[in-house]
Amino acid sequence: MTSFSIQTFGCRSNQAEAFLWADVFQKHGLKYEKDFSRSDLVVVNSCTLTSRADSDTRSFIRRVSRVNPKARLIVTGCYAERAPEELRNMPQVSCLLSNKEKKNLDAKVLSFADPGKEKQISPFRSRASVKIQDGCNFRCTFCIIPSVRGRSVSSERREILDRIKEFISQGFNEIVLTGIHLCSYGLDLKPKSSILELLQAIESLKGLRKLRLSSLDPRFLSPSLIEHITTSEKVCPHFHLSLQSGSEDILHRMGRKVRIEDYKKILVCLREKSPRASLGADIIVGFPGETEEDFSQTYRFLEQSPLTYFHVFSYSPRPRTAAAPWPQVNGNVKKRRARLLRDLSRRKNTNFRRLFAGKECEAIVIKNRKAGAEVLTSNYFKVFVPSCPHDEGKEVRVKITKVDTGKTTGQIVNLPSS
Repeated sequence: MTSFSIQTFGCRSNQAEAFLWADVFQKHGLKYEKDFSRSDLVVVNSCTLTSRADSDTRSFIRRVSRVNPKARLIVTGCYAERAPEELRNMPQVSCLLSNKEKKNLDAKVLSFADPGKEKQISPFRSRASVKIQDGCNFRCTFCIIPSVRGRSVSSERREILDRIKEFISQGFNEIVLTGIHLCSYGLDLKPKSSILELLQAIESLKGLRKLRLSSLDPRFLSPSLIEHITTSEKVCPHFHLSLQSGSEDILHRMGRKVRIEDYKKILVCLREKSPRASLGADIIVGFPGETEEDFSQTYRFLEQSPLTYFHVFSYSPRPRTAAAPWPQVNGNVKKRRARLLRDLSRRKNTNFRRLFAGKECEAIVIKNRKAGAEVLTSNYFKVFVPSCPHDEGKEVRVKITKVDTGKTTGQIVNLPSS
């Protein structure tokens, strides 16, 4: 029986694709192997959002060639789409598929494989990921994703609902909805639909426990959508926004066409309507033309906002994007600014988590080892639990007992009522 592993880089959409492949491969008799060093086939789903993402993919391929020289490598994803010549001749790369060819990946892998007679399904992750949309119609000056993913394309509602129903039947207690531009869902369908209509349809499914949303574009968060996601009993109180900067001048240079005041109103609204929610954001530092005053505006905006964490990226010029040839900010300046924002994020996140000390939270077991377990609360705290009697993927209640800067500790209280 052929064994396979999947290594995913980058966004949650890549993770959702990997989740689906793992399900398909196992249903065809392949064996899922978490450790790529013991796999016959290794599928690499690459990212090219930054130069670091490119480097991580190349490093992993070289690592596979060192520790598992007999494995066959199948590489796909955004890096494979953007620069196939950089990957094609790397060690052990048997097959290179662009994003456009991803739909053929399962057939390609199965053509290499020797299926077993017994079909055993092992969960690829403790939570099920479902990609509902791909591509993006916007042309932010820093972003290469529209070039490698194409225009926004939504999956049909029936296809999404059928997939989610299957994952519910497999026992998954949390479904994560992903997309390159999630808020564009349905605008290309005939008749048109929306992310709000899709959420309402999904939440009507029998047996659905929790639904988590990936990154949301605040420019598309209508009052009705905000009202729904903050009051729904199914949607996790965790909202991650693609902000990028707190400087209006930089946002304009990025092609974002939004006012800082609008960001503030949305964040305040989310916090007022969902006091327990984790609020996150993506932030880019060192964008071409970013002055010390621009950075200070971003710092002050983040410091004063109700955001509870942010993912900080140093700007990386990407080929074929408008900003790539513009004069660049010094690398050491980027590192300093990134460090300051990451320090701020840690402080804000620690302070927010401390508000929950002594309180109970709904959670999903995402890792369970002899040394202890890790559970993920519905509002996005990873909590270390010294002892957990429940399997990965199961729902639990956890009491937060201790909060440190980089760690939250708790204890399992009991299973929530059905």
